[in-house]
Amino acid sequence: MKQFSKQFVYALLILMILSGLYALLANPFKPKPEVSLSQLVQQINGGEIQKIVVQDNDIEATKKDGSVEVSRKESEAGFTETLKNYSVNPEKLGQIQLDVKGASTLSLWLSVIIPIAGPVLLIAFFIWFSARQLKQGGMQAFSFGQTRARVISPDDAKERVMFKDVAGAKEAKEELVEIVDFLKSPKKFFDIGARIPRGVLLMGAPGTGKTLLARAVAGEAGVPFFHLSGSEFVEMFVGVGAARVRDLFKLAKKSAPSIIFVDEIDAVGRHRGTGVGGGHDEREQTLNQILVEMDGFETNESVIVMAATNRPDVLDPALLRPGRFDRRVILDLPDINDREEILAIHAKNKKLAPDVALRKIAERTPGFAGADLSNLVNEAAILAARANRTVIAQLDLISSIEKVLLGPERKSHLLSEKEKEISAYHEAGHALVAASLPNADPVHKVSIVARGRAAGYTLKLPSEDRHLFSRPHFLDELAVDLGGYAAELLVFKELTTGPHSDLQKATDLARALVTKYGMSEKLGPLSFTDAPELTFLGKDISSPKNYSEATAELIDSEVKNLLGKALKRAKDIIVKRRSILDKIARRLIETETIEQDEFNTLVAARA
Repeated sequence: MKQFSKQFVYALLILMILSGLYALLANPFKPKPEVSLSQLVQQINGGEIQKIVVQDNDIEATKKDGSVEVSRKESEAGFTETLKNYSVNPEKLGQIQLDVKGASTLSLWLSVIIPIAGPVLLIAFFIWFSARQLKQGGMQAFSFGQTRARVISPDDAKERVMFKDVAGAKEAKEELVEIVDFLKSPKKFFDIGARIPRGVLLMGAPGTGKTLLARAVAGEAGVPFFHLSGSEFVEMFVGVGAARVRDLFKLAKKSAPSIIFVDEIDAVGRHRGTGVGGGHDEREQTLNQILVEMDGFETNESVIVMAATNRPDVLDPALLRPGRFDRRVILDLPDINDREEILAIHAKNKKLAPDVALRKIAERTPGFAGADLSNLVNEAAILAARANRTVIAQLDLISSIEKVLLGPERKSHLLSEKEKEISAYHEAGHALVAASLPNADPVHKVSIVARGRAAGYTLKLPSEDRHLFSRPHFLDELAVDLGGYAAELLVFKELTTGPHSDLQKATDLARALVTKYGMSEKLGPLSFTDAPELTFLGKDISSPKNYSEATAELIDSEVKNLLGKALKRAKDIIVKRRSILDKIARRLIETETIEQDEFNTLVAARA
């Protein structure tokens, strides 16, 4: 519509110009005064005229004072004959310079051509404009089936990513080195009769660097990288997704060796036959076309399909069978050494203070993915810039950890004196119970400054990376979660809404111990997780229980028993070390924040 309006304005302007030009030629503007022939004859007889120029029927007379007048004669008679009819004095006429000019050839041609050519040109313009619009409409209709993939050329130094730019993920990079070798030297594999893997599936939590690693493979191999998301295949028009898949693979084969990378492949690769959508579902047609294209690779075609997902459990089995996605590469969360390397890469172009120790930041960020660490360094730079400092300090990085974990500080969230006291004892209860139990994570910071949706927080971080968790650890964590609840109950003899998130977290953990991890003494080594039957838009439509109602009652009883024991342990610690609890709470009311060293000093005092 916008393009049509623009073209219409252009056509209107051309029409106005043509009309103006025609009007100018047909009726030229005459700013000179016009006189009648009788007046002109009187002026000739009176000796006022110096020069007369005759052009067709137009007469231009120049007077002796320099002024110019115009007049017109009869078209049937000559100029001198006309003057004689008006009784002009021959002697006076003989004293005047008389020039006779023929009609202008250009003016004559324009006056003949424009009235004819103008409308013809205007009609021709509208015909051309209409044909152009129809052509564009036809091209747009055909473009629906074209791929929307973004192509990164191997010659693009700005967009090119290498393995050295991806920190951590050592095992994943070792797996993908073979793929780089396939793309660089396919002939040696063909000569021995080997088949190049058709597909590589990257699996890992969000932010672990799946897309970055895929780009690094293309960068190392020096091949074109076709990148698009799974959701870009599917539109409201039936068959568009399948057409785009065909077009994408056609382009990739022309550019071979090359890599096709489909991010979030679970958008189109979900398990078929769930009873939703039917056989004509557009998503299923798109998936079918992907399967056909991957089967249709010739043995000498160096095109590798790489895909990424953080939900491999929902993918269709046909995608995962050998011959399609032959390789599955798992990207775990980075360990402490990987985190230090990732922080160094993201801090490369930033100005750090000499006292910055990235190792300490890596120690305080277990469970952070690569994207979280990138965001952490960026937030630290923003904090330093807001404080009008030119370098990033260690404190900026530490503050950014809390911002990434819990959200920004809400300085406008002011508590009353009573609420501040309740919040201080609540957080002191969490911290004291954590410091008193051997299997709980150490406390790094306690604060009653609101962050995100929390009125206060106790920051606990493990001293080392863990992959396996024991039952004693979970039981200690349950007691820590209920430490704030126990402190409020014992100190104020009443409860507030503050512990609601703690109760939810503790209940979920206790239920997982019973139903998921088999750590219940009464139920034993059994898993009671529900088995979903149908999945739609990522949600379970129905998930029937695979256990009886009697078992459900026993599960509820065990969960309640675990929580009861955890609460009793928290209460016993707070009662026994009440004086230390009061010291921590009073210090929080004064300073609002207690760091790790000061907290350890307070807890080390005799109860």
